[in-house]
Amino acid sequence: MSIFFTYNDKIYKDGTAVITPENRSLRYGDGLFETLKMHKGVIQLRDYHFERLFSGMKMLQFQLPEYFTAPYLKNKILELYKKNQHNSFTRVRLMVFRGNGGLYNPENHFPNYIIQTWSIEHTEELNSNGLIIDVYPDAKKSCDKFANLKSNNYLPYIMAALHAKKIKVNDCILLNNYDRVCDTTIANIFIIKDDIIYTPPLSDGCVAGVMRRWIIEKLHAGFKIIEKEISIDELENADEVFLTNSVKGIRWVKQFRNKEYKNRLVKQIFVSVKQQLL
Repeated sequence: MSIFFTYNDKIYKDGTAVITPENRSLRYGDGLFETLKMHKGVIQLRDYHFERLFSGMKMLQFQLPEYFTAPYLKNKILELYKKNQHNSFTRVRLMVFRGNGGLYNPENHFPNYIIQTWSIEHTEELNSNGLIIDVYPDAKKSCDKFANLKSNNYLPYIMAALHAKKIKVNDCILLNNYDRVCDTTIANIFIIKDDIIYTPPLSDGCVAGVMRRWIIEKLHAGFKIIEKEISIDELENADEVFLTNSVKGIRWVKQFRNKEYKNRLVKQIFVSVKQQLL
């Protein structure tokens, strides 16, 4: 439970109103967010998260004051973490956004921010009940330079999540405008064929997930990992499938439509990630 949240240097009681109807994030989704995982006060994959955030702010033309740095935000996260009296695994949501203004005339390009924290359950085991996934048919992701951002403009993912709930599956895949596999509502996707791991390249429009990046950079010694375009046919013919994000880590996918997957190599990957990250 989150009792307090931080808005622009100050801590408020949960439920306190802090933005106005003129806020550009509310109006246009003008901003970015990071979802981070903490364990006993340590932010996992911290450098990856802040590198992605600051790269995104540069792309969105924010003007950063000198004090607005990764160490500054880290201290603000820890301050709220202690205020909310978390003591084990914690989910952190850090949102950065422009303030008030119309479409063509923002008041300024200063980075406003909100931090929230929640205690979460953590398991040391791979999910034994594999996920069931499908494709969301009503939106396609572009492959432009903004597609890799964790943007506050999240409408395709919101609708895909509602669709997943409606058809009673755990998650839905979003395709790009070439009908290739992109990512899911809250995760990057990996498939395994003949013991080789494949994941869509960033050029195909998936979010630049920090867990995705970590797996590609850190697990190459023990596993063969290739970034390549993935079609629905390749997904259906894969031997194994798993999803990744920074909070839930690795989750095994049991079924896509009528295709069922095993998890032999996914189990090995899960163990390797757990040993290196905790």
